[in-house]
Amino acid sequence: MSQPGFDLSEASKAIEKSGEGIPPLDQWNPEFCGDIDMRICRDGKWFYQGTIIGRPAMVKLFSRVLWLEEGKYFLKTPVEKVGIEVEDAPFLMTEVHILNSENGPEYQFVSATGDKVVIGKNHSLWVEECSETSEPSPYIDVRFGMKGLIHRNVFYQLVEMAVEQEIDGKVMLVIESQGETFILGDVTLI
Repeated sequence: MSQPGFDLSEASKAIEKSGEGIPPLDQWNPEFCGDIDMRICRDGKWFYQGTIIGRPAMVKLFSRVLWLEEGKYFLKTPVEKVGIEVEDAPFLMTEVHILNSENGPEYQFVSATGDKVVIGKNHSLWVEECSETSEPSPYIDVRFGMKGLIHRNVFYQLVEMAVEQEIDGKVMLVIESQGETFILGDVTLI
């Protein structure tokens, strides 16, 4: 993996200048500067040059400029775009809260980097089977086409909150958020 003149400290300063929240990444068109040795593991840990990034504020800062393009992940600022490696999903959803709204319950997920996402019409939840373990791998849409892996403990909480519903002749566990129904899986398999 090449290391273009990427400076972790300088990059963090440039990101901080963009203000709070998610910057308008879809409006930025910087040149690609190469790949850097940064990796996001399936368990949500971030590494730079083989060393864990131990400062949560730094991880949160970099998570704000994550970008997915043609199946590849980047950190994107107004002046540069560098490629990084993501093992599974760039976000790990570590909390779930049920909010009450005038339209019924809303399931709000919170990522390890502080992103808050309510599933519904704009953010789906789905479950895939892990190719390595054959266990369920639940995901939600987060932003810019990127997904978040729902932590195992959070998934167990969802299973406890779910209700049984017959769908296509099978009894499934489902939750409802913003009027949308999301299938967690077949009762006999979970």
